[in-house]
Amino acid sequence: MLQSGHEARQQLPDITRGGRRIDHAPPNPPLSNQGHCACVLQAVRGQILTDFTMFGLRPVLMTSLEAQGFGTPTPIQARAIPMIMQGRDLLGLAQTGTGKTLAFGLPVMHALLGAGRPEPKTTQALILAPTRELVNQIAETLNKFALKTPLKVQRVVGGAGIGPQIQKLAKGCDILVATPGRLLDLLDRRALSLEATQMLVLDEADQMLDLGFIHALRKIAALLPKDRQTLMFSATMNKQMNEIADAYLDRPERIQVSSPGKPADKIDQSVHFVPQGDKARVLEGYLKEHPEDLALVFSRTKHGAEKLMKLLNGWGITAGSIHGNKSQGQRERTLQGFREGKIKVLVATDVAARGIDIPDMRHVYNFDLPEVPENYVHRIGRTARAGASGRAMAFCAPAEMGDLRAIEKLMKITLAVAGGAAWADDLAGPARSAARKRNGGGGQRPARHGDSDGQARKPRQKSFGKRTGAGGKPSGANDRQRRSA
Repeated sequence: MLQSGHEARQQLPDITRGGRRIDHAPPNPPLSNQGHCACVLQAVRGQILTDFTMFGLRPVLMTSLEAQGFGTPTPIQARAIPMIMQGRDLLGLAQTGTGKTLAFGLPVMHALLGAGRPEPKTTQALILAPTRELVNQIAETLNKFALKTPLKVQRVVGGAGIGPQIQKLAKGCDILVATPGRLLDLLDRRALSLEATQMLVLDEADQMLDLGFIHALRKIAALLPKDRQTLMFSATMNKQMNEIADAYLDRPERIQVSSPGKPADKIDQSVHFVPQGDKARVLEGYLKEHPEDLALVFSRTKHGAEKLMKLLNGWGITAGSIHGNKSQGQRERTLQGFREGKIKVLVATDVAARGIDIPDMRHVYNFDLPEVPENYVHRIGRTARAGASGRAMAFCAPAEMGDLRAIEKLMKITLAVAGGAAWADDLAGPARSAARKRNGGGGQRPARHGDSDGQARKPRQKSFGKRTGAGGKPSGANDRQRRSA
């Protein structure tokens, strides 16, 4: 049985780190070895861990790291891994593409390798992510490290048959990666129990809130043990994220390796001011400047993404699309073709922003600007992965001037102008009003397109309540319309 972070902390005296008091000294978990203890002491004393060999990870994980060419941890990995191995709850803030998956994946697997086999229909660690693509990416990464270990990593997402997923969970698993909607479906069918789950990871937590998953998170949290270790990771931070952190984390360590809302440093960002009706031809020109490079194009709506994809193919540009109206099989085949270079341009809605990890992708085009400025950060974070360089181009129509200003305010920068000139207020204002009327919003801003696998966006909640222990059964029958994720 894993020792929970709460139990470990109760056994320890107070210490100080860097002149400030923290609640407890790092625990010496029952799964530790001497290398692990040394790693903890180094972290507490403020030393910088610059090599994976300094963490005290289990030999089988070190062998996998070496085989896959990992030598130097990224900043988020260097700071998060020791804290997680101590059993502390964690709030991690880092740019997209900086290695957050391994930041939580390695210490979770390190702990579980000494935890014994899971019981049937249980999981020892639960990782929640907002989209199918991100779930698949996380599971694929973890499976590479679990290959030569007894650990079982399973994934469950909407858009795929639930029967085979129930069969896979029947024998239990060590790590389950899931979208919240499909997880609730499985809990409703009693195909899974969370009573033995000792570690919870919320990846891209801000996106889960933005897509309306707060109700699902509440139900899931109520079925988890109170004494658990909870890890929350995100690239952006706002008031709502602070509220949910207070509700779900127990005296967390906060790690921030960049300013919230800051994209990777090696992304060349610019804006092209262009009327909405001319965007497709302008995009065509940019794509044909780099015909052999992979490019990701973001559309605001599913219908718009599909229409643009067909238009580009008609102009001789090999393009594919992924969005909430595509089946899981269609999305996986399209992504595979994109990875292999058979598809040069991928047109997507924000459903793909958190799940695509293709190191060779050099260009991101915001065909439509996102109405949620934080989404811009996640969109352009699909390029310049793992220290590489990339380019992000934003197309701005008159109606989108407000969205552009919100993005620049969030990032505290002014985008370089690649073409056109900023729209005057006498054009931008009427265009915005017209766009609102077309979207049925009257005097309000257009409805946001959740597009998380067909999910409708739910109203945001002002209060999240407090962390609860395992309680009653999920009443998910009323929420099935939200569970196509």
